[in-house]
Amino acid sequence: MTALNQSPLPQAEGSNLPASTVLTQNLPLLAGAPNGIKKLRELILELAVRGKLVPQDPNDEPASELLKRIAEEKARLVVEGKIKKQKPLAEVDETTQPFELPVDWAWTRLGEITNFGTTTKKDEIPDDAWVLDLEDIEKDTSRLLQRTHFYERNSLSDKNSFTKGDVLYGKLRPYLNKVLVAEDDGFCTTEILPFRCHGPFVAHYFMIALKSPYFLSYVNARSYGMKMPRLGTEDGRQAFFPLPPLAEQHRIVAKVDELMALCDRLEAQQADAESAHAQLVQALLDSLTHASDATEFAANWQRLAEHFHTLFTTEPSIDALKQTLLQLAVMGKLVPQDPADESASELLQRIQTEKQRLMAEGKLKKQKPLAAIDEDEKPYELPPQWQWSRLGSHVIESGAGWSPSCDPRRRDGNEWGVLKVSAVSWGLYRPEENKALPAGLDPRPEHQVVEGDFLVSRANTAELVARSVVVENTPVNLMLSDKIVRLKLTSFCDRRYVNFVNSAAFAREYYGRVAAGTSSSMKNVSREQILSLLIPLPPLTEQHRIVAKVDQLMALCDQLKTRLTKARQLNQQLASTLVEQAVA
Repeated sequence: MTALNQSPLPQAEGSNLPASTVLTQNLPLLAGAPNGIKKLRELILELAVRGKLVPQDPNDEPASELLKRIAEEKARLVVEGKIKKQKPLAEVDETTQPFELPVDWAWTRLGEITNFGTTTKKDEIPDDAWVLDLEDIEKDTSRLLQRTHFYERNSLSDKNSFTKGDVLYGKLRPYLNKVLVAEDDGFCTTEILPFRCHGPFVAHYFMIALKSPYFLSYVNARSYGMKMPRLGTEDGRQAFFPLPPLAEQHRIVAKVDELMALCDRLEAQQADAESAHAQLVQALLDSLTHASDATEFAANWQRLAEHFHTLFTTEPSIDALKQTLLQLAVMGKLVPQDPADESASELLQRIQTEKQRLMAEGKLKKQKPLAAIDEDEKPYELPPQWQWSRLGSHVIESGAGWSPSCDPRRRDGNEWGVLKVSAVSWGLYRPEENKALPAGLDPRPEHQVVEGDFLVSRANTAELVARSVVVENTPVNLMLSDKIVRLKLTSFCDRRYVNFVNSAAFAREYYGRVAAGTSSSMKNVSREQILSLLIPLPPLTEQHRIVAKVDQLMALCDQLKTRLTKARQLNQQLASTLVEQAVA
């Protein structure tokens, strides 16, 4: 859903509106952009640390005075032996400042105003002490997921100690943005840095600053380690920190809480609206497939058509429409029947006669008989000239490919290659999804993919197993893998119609029942199970009409998606303009 006609953009330059007011006036626009609410939360934090979220008060004690008080407290603690004297940090000058701050704010370095707590030996930690691990903090939200004691952890490592009010920063994989204000004293993994400020400070402002896009960009640029990136202690001390007056820190925290609560409500409203929209769309689509007769179907279709551009405004709703169109196609409800067409029963007889001729000529091996179709096996009633059959009835030849150990690269030019299962997983033949055959292996031309092949994936995820494609415009020198079944179909069926059947809802339900495998990440179907799929068979001329109509309607769906994408892009451009104006 888009919000292109919602609140107007704020004045660009010279506007006197506070950024928080600009945000609240344009919430629908910002939230309607792709990932809008997530980006809105990030913008709130970024405006907060730039001094653009709340107005400044000239009566506030400036941050420069706050820094003096922090320095005095730090010196006192050093004299009393409570903290160690730290290595001096580079001074902050105008040429190194990340961005301009309000007059009464000050740039400082994190190490100048904080220390990182102390490390405690595991043998010195009380059994009933709170022990915090990274897994206890939810990424981005900073929600505490669980609270456990030392004896429950069975930990073998030393811990960082922290006190109530310390800001706890997860330095491991900092892009996960795990930051928490300690609600009690405790101990944490050394992968968490307990920031303890010298002198007065507002802990939740520090948390806001450490979670802001500005600071996240800094730590991501300085993190080391590929698999488990982390922020080094010295890089943490050297980080520039935007420090507001103490009174403004309180105002910023209050405003951030207010705006984040708005985001929560907006997010809940969007989720409710999306759920209701999806249920409405599905109910109306189901009314088409469940219609008992032509009159009811026509009435239900009219009701849907009257609200077409209101209903199909999201990608999931358009995908649901596509799936329903396929189901209607294979139920005989998409195009009218023609009594002059040769019936499906006569068509099946012609197919059987053709197979017998090919076997007599030695061009076709005798096939294993297919199981008879029981009445209780038929998922729905077909039009009079249609008939239920099995996929194997329409197959002249079937077989899988070959899966040698290939080079971990795509083939180059006309090199020989082996198709990956992803080449047939998405309903569209993708010959570029292949791996190069090693130079030391001879190709097996009998497995080469050719025009007109009907390919079915034999192994994949629960969602994608047994997906199929009709091969068109294939390059040379590509072979099937053993995870892809090739079916040579008779000339008395439309390959694309059979592909529609294999993609329809009842076919997906069938494969869901018969697929083997204990994990949803890898399911398998046998060639026999594929050949046993029920096929609702229309007359051949009607198959052609169905394919033409599906093509026409799928093109309409694609146009809807294109229009939706363009609307989202425009919405995103408007939202980006608003963000740029707010941050500038």
